[in-house]
Amino acid sequence: MSGALLVAGTTSDAGKSVLVAAICRWLAREGVAVAPFKAQNMALNSAVTADGAEIGRAQAAQAAAAMVPPEAAMNPILIKPTGDRHSQVIVMGQPAFDAGARDYHAHRLSLQPIVMDALADLRARFDAVICEGAGSPAEINLRTHDLTNMGLARAADLPVIVIGDIDRGGVFAALYGTIGLLEPADQALVAGTVINRFRGDAGVLAPGLVQLEALLGRPNLGVLPHVDGLWLDAEDSLAMDRGLPSTPPLGADVIDVAVIRLPRSSNATDADALAAEPGVRVRYTNDPTDVLRSDLAVLPGTKNTVRDLGWLHERGLAAAIATRAAAGQPVLGICGGYQMLGSRLHDDVESRVGTVPGLGLLPVVTTFLPDKLLAQRVGTSPRFATSATGYEIRHGRVARHGGEPWLSAGGADVDHGTPADGQLEGCVVGSVLGTSWHGVLEHDALRRALLTEVAQRTGRDWIPGDEPFADVRARRLDVLGELVADHLDTAAVWRLLEDGVPRGLPVVAPGGAPAAGPIAPPGTPTSPPVRAEPHRREGSPA
Repeated sequence: MSGALLVAGTTSDAGKSVLVAAICRWLAREGVAVAPFKAQNMALNSAVTADGAEIGRAQAAQAAAAMVPPEAAMNPILIKPTGDRHSQVIVMGQPAFDAGARDYHAHRLSLQPIVMDALADLRARFDAVICEGAGSPAEINLRTHDLTNMGLARAADLPVIVIGDIDRGGVFAALYGTIGLLEPADQALVAGTVINRFRGDAGVLAPGLVQLEALLGRPNLGVLPHVDGLWLDAEDSLAMDRGLPSTPPLGADVIDVAVIRLPRSSNATDADALAAEPGVRVRYTNDPTDVLRSDLAVLPGTKNTVRDLGWLHERGLAAAIATRAAAGQPVLGICGGYQMLGSRLHDDVESRVGTVPGLGLLPVVTTFLPDKLLAQRVGTSPRFATSATGYEIRHGRVARHGGEPWLSAGGADVDHGTPADGQLEGCVVGSVLGTSWHGVLEHDALRRALLTEVAQRTGRDWIPGDEPFADVRARRLDVLGELVADHLDTAAVWRLLEDGVPRGLPVVAPGGAPAAGPIAPPGTPTSPPVRAEPHRREGSPA
């Protein structure tokens, strides 16, 4: 077998990422060498591979589901919005250029061969490649420039499964409308549908499935039930709305963690490991009251530190963080959040506003450089007497001028020796900690030591768990694989991977939208103006 298929969705957050991970997990458990693939991803949550490439965080999680190391070929293009109409474009794991939407489309001809080469490379090395679309394939304004939905499917002759979220309502209309808006040559690749997040009586749903299959001339390949606590690293801000699963406490109390939901939050998934501990409740919030009453406030990473720092002041969150620090209540800043906690930031790269004051809670100064630092780290935490691991994705370079470091990159033994100054990482003053390392909370001993300190400072009767986070993640990925095995027509999926696109599929009315004209050159007035939401939409860089 050297098959591939594409999972498209009726909307963003319909379940594409989860279904791709689930199919990967099911195939891996069946002994199939499988890899995930997303040609073009718009996300601020990213990961660093072993060789220093930056890819979408969801693709790294899908690789874990497939039981293979993540690599740049799994996400050849990553678009990271830096503002409402501007994005950094990562190509094969490295920063390539900055662009607005119209500028980005001009690069399509040069990017398409890169995408196709990456997919061909994976198909040559794996038995199966499960591809993920972006947004909706029926975003007809973007079809001419599409690299990741039907444009990819047609170029690679991929069978397509369309998934819709019944929890949102209107799933039959969404599935029919999505397929009906595709032009006939694109429709010819759509082999079936999947319904996601179903709750209730399957008998009530059944007549609708019969009618939908008759209208589409394509089978429904399965109905995936809603599962409480289902997990996959979030790809965009929509997934934060559902929060994180939690488990009952082992002690008398719960530790409440407030993760500040920045407008350009990047790698807020760092908090996932906290929620895996018994008795830790993690909430994403932009309410100062939530920040003040929590046991631990977390400032996560951001793609535009200075702009989001200004937003903290506008929303009263900066004052809430300062109040916490003055009262000795724990605050943790990670990457961009750490930079905000410092005394000054010099930024001529991301926001291009020059020098601005930070929150003044840590004695560090950040200078942004054009070159992005991408690296995995292995070291220790002398403060918590543990080993430590993490990864870095940043333009900001942080210089510490006081306080105490709490991490050491490749550092000395946690009980003996003094690490060299160049190895020291992070800063702590009183109850305020900061680090440039993402993923550091996934290290079990360090995470539990930090939470124990939080419990002591806040007077909580909290007891840490003993299950490794890696085991929690593996167990949750196994649940995804079981969803496919139990609720998907796996025989049909096998046929798609082995035989490719079924031929002779009917055209669904209206059979596609009229062809759009070429995109107007920059500066051409548009009517009416449209304000994009880049971190909530996957199909366009602006």
